[in-house]
Order: sequence, then structure tokens, then C-alpha cells
Amino acid sequence: MLPLREDIEFCTLCAKRFAATVTAHRPRPVVWFRSGAGLLIAGQAPGMRVHESGRPFADRSGERLRQWMDVDEATFYDRDRIAIVPMAFCFPGYDAKGSDLPPPPICARTWRARVMEHLQPRLTLLVGGHAIRWHLGASNVTDTVRAWRDHAPLVFPLPHPSWRNTAWLGRNPWFEAELLPSLREAVAKELGR
Repeated sequence: MLPLREDIEFCTLCAKRFAATVTAHRPRPVVWFRSGAGLLIAGQAPGMRVHESGRPFADRSGERLRQWMDVDEATFYDRDRIAIVPMAFCFPGYDAKGSDLPPPPICARTWRARVMEHLQPRLTLLVGGHAIRWHLGASNVTDTVRAWRDHAPLVFPLPHPSWRNTAWLGRNPWFEAELLPSLREAVAKELGR
């Protein structure tokens, strides 16, 4: 497992792509998994704060995701229990308007299958549209999250926990009332709490 992690940590496939973004940054893959972790958080791509810290979900989105899961920081960052594997391991940069660029597809094509072979999680949280599309082949996030029971208790499709989605959460009160209690129960069961 270590050679795969090292291969990802030293990946520079997107160096030219990132240099051409508004941020003109270098690749910094954020690799946060170990073989044997029973819970997989399949995310989208690191943001700028995660790029700078080297720690996944080290931002307000992470605070909200931990709240959804009902886990503390120590548990969340325990690589023996929780693997955090985004669709792209590096921050993709910003576009000219200051919005996050989407995860470069080359990252998932290069690394995803190899990583998934090693992990074989018992519980998977699909965080955001890119992860939902790759794992479930679904294109509409709201419809897929609304149909969460079709995948639970082994897979939970979730909207991205970004604060930009606060309005979405307000329009979809069933998410907090129905999905989150089941999600928390599945997480607690997997983590042995």
C-alpha cells in the first residue's frame, strides 16, 4: 500500500494545468487513506485551505460534514478507521471568476481504481456531484440524494457540505430530518460506537 500512496503523493500529472490557473500553484496531492479503513469518504477535490494545510476537509465544509456524521475531529482524521479519497487529490485552482475548478478527470482515471482495490470499504459516503457520478453513474445530485434509501445502509449520496449549499438544505428539509439520522446510525455502527 505504501508504494501506491507514495506514487500519488509525488504525482505531477496536472502541473501544467495548475500553473495555467489563476492561482498558478503546484500540485500537492492530499493523500489520506490506509488499507483496512472501513469507512470511505469519497469527496470532490481539495480546496485552497486543504491545499495549504495538507489535511482533507480542514475547512468549514469539513466542520459541516463532521456534524452530519456526528464524529469528532480525532475520529474523522483516524486513517485506520476513515479513508478520505477525493475524485482529484490536488486543489484544481480557481477560474477567472474565483470559483473552484472541477476535479481534473485524469486524476480519477489514473488513481481511483487502484485506490479502491486496496480500500474495499464497508460504508461509503459520496460527497458531492463528482463522487456521486463516478460511483453511481447518476447525474442529478438532488434526485440521487433524495433516493438515498436505494443505496443505504452501505452507500450514502450526499450534497457537498459547502456553506454555498445552505439554501439547498433549506429547500430540502427531508435531508436533515430523514437522511442524517440514518447516516449517523450507519457511521456509529461502522466505527463501533
